[in-house]
Amino acid sequence: MKGFPSNFLWGGATSSSQLEGGWQEGGRGPTIQDVATAGSNDSPRYFTYRDAQGRPGRYPQFGGTLPDGAQYAVLPGEYYPNHDAVDFYHHYREDIALLAGMGFKVFRMSICWSRIFPRGDETEPNPEGLDFYRRVFEELRSHGIEPLVTLWHGEDPLYLVNTIGGWRSREMIDHFTRYARTVLTAYRGLVKYWLTFNELNNTVMFLDLMPPELAAAQAQDTYQQLHHKLVASARTVQLAHQIDPSFQVGCMIAYAVNYPRTCAPQDVLAAMEKDQRITHYCGDVQVRGRYPAYAGRIWRQAGVRLEATDQDREDLRRGTVDFYSFSYYSSACISAGGVREASKGNFTIGEKNPCLSYSEWGWAMDPDGLRFALNAVCSRYGLPVMVVENGLGAQDTVEPDGSIHDPYRIAYLRSHIQAMRQALDDGVDLFGYTAWGCIDEISASTGEMKKRYGFLYVDRDDAGRGTMARRKKDSYDWYRRVIASNGADLS
Repeated sequence: MKGFPSNFLWGGATSSSQLEGGWQEGGRGPTIQDVATAGSNDSPRYFTYRDAQGRPGRYPQFGGTLPDGAQYAVLPGEYYPNHDAVDFYHHYREDIALLAGMGFKVFRMSICWSRIFPRGDETEPNPEGLDFYRRVFEELRSHGIEPLVTLWHGEDPLYLVNTIGGWRSREMIDHFTRYARTVLTAYRGLVKYWLTFNELNNTVMFLDLMPPELAAAQAQDTYQQLHHKLVASARTVQLAHQIDPSFQVGCMIAYAVNYPRTCAPQDVLAAMEKDQRITHYCGDVQVRGRYPAYAGRIWRQAGVRLEATDQDREDLRRGTVDFYSFSYYSSACISAGGVREASKGNFTIGEKNPCLSYSEWGWAMDPDGLRFALNAVCSRYGLPVMVVENGLGAQDTVEPDGSIHDPYRIAYLRSHIQAMRQALDDGVDLFGYTAWGCIDEISASTGEMKKRYGFLYVDRDDAGRGTMARRKKDSYDWYRRVIASNGADLS
């Protein structure tokens, strides 16, 4: 079987809101993630606000909307886990040294927009924010680690959300591209690989997590916001190529593998339509430069009248990406008859597959789905591919001697790396892999710490208690051997 390329980029992935902390340091402004409370596997995270009369309120992340006249706000007495996260802001040198000890070739991280432009609409950037990321990139480079930088990982500046409605407004396109131009210019020579928007398609996936009546009411707004992001992404790709032709810019899609529940044609078509709506819709635009033909059917079914200008369409045509990256965690079954027994996933939902086992958080463990996804992307687009999120969220136990044994994580990652090797043998042009949450960080979906993904354990609990000390898990040495052998030693 074909092995991994000699220059394969092995590493790990994080996001600033889940990792960084320092939410009020270095001139950083608040983001929408700073008003998200903690949740759990059984209870949702909430967004907090003050209504038009100044009274405090909250609504569930996937089950409500901001009342008219209200503004998002940090409220006294609420716990916001992203405020401190795991304090990479103060631990970055230690953390990067530990990543280098595993032999990382690449480290995926995001820039917090409001650390560069605290409100989001300024004309001049915050120098402390620019200096912080420059130090991080220089530290990575000193250890021979390539930064892979996501420009947007869900962290809209709170000022823009409260004053213009965030991505509901076309103004966000100009604000975002100003931010993008600033960092692309500032870090030329330090960063080569860029991603515009993280899991851009989850904008639409969130509709499936809402009550049907709310989802129907939100459809027009959702697809219009997504259009603005697609245009901003395309303009950013053009900017990047103008600033430095050697920049490589990719899209990042939350890849949801959907199997028909049965061989009934209706189930096959239902799976096809879901794939088109939540997986291919964004990728087709970002790779091919235009909306696909099936988009018209999606808009009609959702009652959407998309507002797009000729300049928007020209920007989409000109701003196509250089490579395709995606996250992959699990798969689901789809039936035309609806869901009988629900399974969870990465901001998606489907029906449980009797052929698979499931994690504690209800996510299917399906390495064959990763091989399927890689082949599907290769066949559809013919671009180089990178898997930039993949991993197992699980509870870890610190033994009396300080050791942390996580054979379940090793088994999950081993099976998915084997699936990538099979995809390489299939002919997929796969050039990198960054395991998600290589350092334990706050869970995006639940706000928990106990749902851990990392090779490095962080001493922090769900209530924010702990020393933030880092410990190596058994998976740390295992992944070090994987990288040293270029994927040959998976024992």
